[in-house]
Amino acid sequence: MSRYDPSSLLAGMPVEQLRTALKNAQQAYLELSSGNKVESASYTQGDGTRSVTYTRAELPQLANVIQQLQRQLGIVPRARRPIRPWYQ
Repeated sequence: MSRYDPSSLLAGMPVEQLRTALKNAQQAYLELSSGNKVESASYTQGDGTRSVTYTRAELPQLANVIQQLQRQLGIVPRARRPIRPWYQ
């Protein structure tokens, strides 16, 4: 299981920044899905601080960001190919 995907939009970010971004995005997802008013996630990148604001309608997009961060960190492996029987 590789931790680094060079084709990812997140390629080049240090691991610690990816972890912080994941934590912030997950917290924003929990707060949005539970009905709290907090609708932003922020993280520091090499060239400055980034902030993203989400509304309840954008929960699927926020979930995609979380999954992308998890894949880049190697937390969620990519789907493996189906297992097929081999007859000889």
